[in-house]
Amino acid sequence: MATGESVPATDPATVPAPDAPRADAAAASFLIPIARDVAPREVLEWLKLGWRDLVRSYLTGVWFGVCFVAMGALLMLTFRQAPAWLMALVSGFLLAGPFLCTGCYAISRALERGCEVRIRAAALAFRDNTKNLALFAAVLGVLELLWGRASLVVFALFYQGGLPDSGDVLAAFLTLKNVPFVIAYTLVGAIFATLVFVVSAVAMPLMLDRGTDAISAALTSVRVCLAAPLTLALWALCIAALTLAAMLPGFVGLIVVGPWLGHATWHAYRRLVPPAPAVA
Repeated sequence: MATGESVPATDPATVPAPDAPRADAAAASFLIPIARDVAPREVLEWLKLGWRDLVRSYLTGVWFGVCFVAMGALLMLTFRQAPAWLMALVSGFLLAGPFLCTGCYAISRALERGCEVRIRAAALAFRDNTKNLALFAAVLGVLELLWGRASLVVFALFYQGGLPDSGDVLAAFLTLKNVPFVIAYTLVGAIFATLVFVVSAVAMPLMLDRGTDAISAALTSVRVCLAAPLTLALWALCIAALTLAAMLPGFVGLIVVGPWLGHATWHAYRRLVPPAPAVA
């Protein structure tokens, strides 16, 4: 450049801020990447892969299935003594299920890695992220308390005929004798069940697999449900239908269905939340 030449002035407004992309990347790093092209038909694939894992580890699967049956028997015993707590008991079953399935997630992860499956290691898998799993359990516990309170309010406002016994409650649903009560009970239960499912769809496997904190895991579950609402709605309906069918014959069906859904949930998580990229 010649000595007499003038250097053209640079307009600061036209120069991109060097930190802008870096700031955007930093903001994006707080969000765990999720899949957005998940078709409803893939739900069948999750069930298929879950069944494959159950067959490959049936001894450990049966052990967890027995835990589901014991929990169901306890639910029924409590229901006979306090039928007004039906919704709270059902919610407790739904909330405790994912925690019992933690061992199933660990088994599927071990099979995925070609490792040996051990009952003790699967049963104690929660120790990999105890703090955040406990925090998540506390959050779901609050939902359980709210659900139980809502159950009592629905009974107080809509149930006709005094304090019911367990047979009266079942008759109300089977024969539709108390239509306002059945409608209110179903709507309130559906609202809470949907809320529980949305915040926990992939939260437990995510915390087990990556050591993610409870808040990030819950937010990721919400984002997954919003990204593929039809697929997750179908998945929720499959879980509800299979669980209900397994509960009808004295909860015995949960010996198979409980761990089967646990393994299938792991594969749903694997599809909905892509593996984290390897750090160079």
